[in-house]
Amino acid sequence: MRYKRVYPILLCFVGYLFVLGFLLGEPGSILPGLKTIIFTEDALITDYLKIAGPGAAFVNSALVTLLSIGLLYFSKAPVNGYTVVEIGLMAGFALFGKNIVNIWPIIGGTFLYAKLRREPFHNYATAALLATALAPVVSYLALDNGWGSIPAGILVGVLIGFVLPPLSAYTYKIQNGMNLYNMGFACGLLALILAPVMSSLGADLGTVYLWATGYNLPLAIAIGVLCAAFILAGLFFSNRPVWAAWAGYRRLLQTTGRAPSDYLRMLGPAPMLINMGVNGLIGLAVILITGGDLNGPTLGGIMTIIGFSAFGKHARNIVPVMAGVVLGGLLLHQDLSAGSLQLAMLFGTTLAPISGCFGWPVGVVAGFLHSAVVLYAGSPVSGLNLYNNGFSGGLIAIVIYPIVTEAIRHRKPEIQDEDYFDAFEEDTPTIPPPPDDRG
Repeated sequence: MRYKRVYPILLCFVGYLFVLGFLLGEPGSILPGLKTIIFTEDALITDYLKIAGPGAAFVNSALVTLLSIGLLYFSKAPVNGYTVVEIGLMAGFALFGKNIVNIWPIIGGTFLYAKLRREPFHNYATAALLATALAPVVSYLALDNGWGSIPAGILVGVLIGFVLPPLSAYTYKIQNGMNLYNMGFACGLLALILAPVMSSLGADLGTVYLWATGYNLPLAIAIGVLCAAFILAGLFFSNRPVWAAWAGYRRLLQTTGRAPSDYLRMLGPAPMLINMGVNGLIGLAVILITGGDLNGPTLGGIMTIIGFSAFGKHARNIVPVMAGVVLGGLLLHQDLSAGSLQLAMLFGTTLAPISGCFGWPVGVVAGFLHSAVVLYAGSPVSGLNLYNNGFSGGLIAIVIYPIVTEAIRHRKPEIQDEDYFDAFEEDTPTIPPPPDDRG
């Protein structure tokens, strides 16, 4: 019950998103903007700030986040670090792909899966929210003139939500906790089937590039204020002395980040909040230093980093991966300010556990590989999978893990806290711990 205090913090975050929506956009443009968002097909990359303005984009993010919190709360899902992850993901991707309509068929499909299994829905609430990475499939089928229909969109969305829980449970095992965006890898595999089937039936699929510019100053201030609030809350408002909170954060930096690493339950809210603020500022700095744009997609990447700061990411294991992506951009003659590479810098931190487990040089190599692979991973799925970096990260993790453990180091990373993982398995059955492969 002590972790229930997370919900008031999350509601404050929702309130902040609403405030941003009304400060950055004209109030009269919000409802028309929401209508535009709902009636857009949402293929990657569709920046809601570009098509509907910042007001509607942030209000949509606030509404999607509020609905997600309500789903977790009323389903009585266990509160842990992954709760923060889900909210960060939903808030971030509600700026470029998820909206208050296209997520529901997928959530409904996962609900039916839980009923078929005769298990409580809270066991699958996490999978339901994360599976909305394929929300563009629902939008495309429901809105595409001359091919799809609303019933088709609902039906396929329900099917997606139904099959992803067992698929993601299997893909988790083969990645050995090295890819934090496991659901992104599972969604990528499913999209590899859906895209050619839809094309064979006559769908005209293709990636989209709607990318907003000119918002760097107001959005930098907004993210800076948010991250500062997290750090101050961790230091001064967590019922712990400042020195104890900082010592907890230093302990957090010593972890590998291998999934599952629930920092809320391992170290408490204070170190987690400090980590969220620090990592958010790192993500913000990377975009600004490399000449990128702050908009819906990049803000989504920063919010994803902030969310996963409760579950595996910290400064020591994300910076090497980011450096590897930058190195890849330079050596492969890519423009560091290009949208695809900016997103790779942010979302590529899904490979943070590789850096944490095997050292920063391997983390740099992982980031370098990711900078190239992610540019092609989205083509076969035609922008239908919002977690494209998770799909690319899964491919890289599956390749790097056996090479490093068997061919180079001749040993596998040890699980950090066996008692913790046993407790976590009981509390959250839909996110199983990595297999005990120590021999």
